[in-house]
Amino acid sequence: MTFHCKNYDIVKDKCKRLHGECVPGRRGCVVEGRVALSEELEKKIKALDGTLSDEFLKSLKR
Repeated sequence: MTFHCKNYDIVKDKCKRLHGECVPGRRGCVVEGRVALSEELEKKIKALDGTLSDEFLKSLKR
C-alpha cells in the first residue's frame, strides 16, 4: 500500500495529527471513511479504538 499524507512524519515514522503509529483509516485519520480497508487493517483499527481515551476521541471531533 502506498499513499501520501501531509500528517505523516517520515523521519519518526509517526502520525503528526494523532501523535502515534500511522494506521490509515483509524478514527481521527484524514482518510477515515474515504478508502476501502483490508480486513487485517480493520482488525488493527478496532484494537486501537479500545486503547484510545474518550477525551482524546472527543478532541478529534472538534
